[in-house]
Amino acid sequence: MPRTSKDDDLPVYNRLSVLRAEHGMSRQDLAKAVGVHYQTIGYLERGEYKPSLVLALRIAQLFKMPVEAVFSLDPMQPLSVQIFKPPAESSS
Repeated sequence: MPRTSKDDDLPVYNRLSVLRAEHGMSRQDLAKAVGVHYQTIGYLERGEYKPSLVLALRIAQLFKMPVEAVFSLDPMQPLSVQIFKPPAESSS
């Protein structure tokens, strides 16, 4: 599919701050582990910067998660909701 200028307007959502907290990592720790400046991590977390494919894959690999569990084009639900969905109510 050819890339359009509309692609540049799409936000990229992520779970970086949650994952960092779960792993006890600072922005500096994450930045060092994936080879970027710590401010880049802040920009990513705030949605002010979109990661390259290589950077997204490095981050996902570091957290041992699929890239789509870390980054998304759609707003992300909390992992607890996504993984442990409540059972559907019966209509009887």
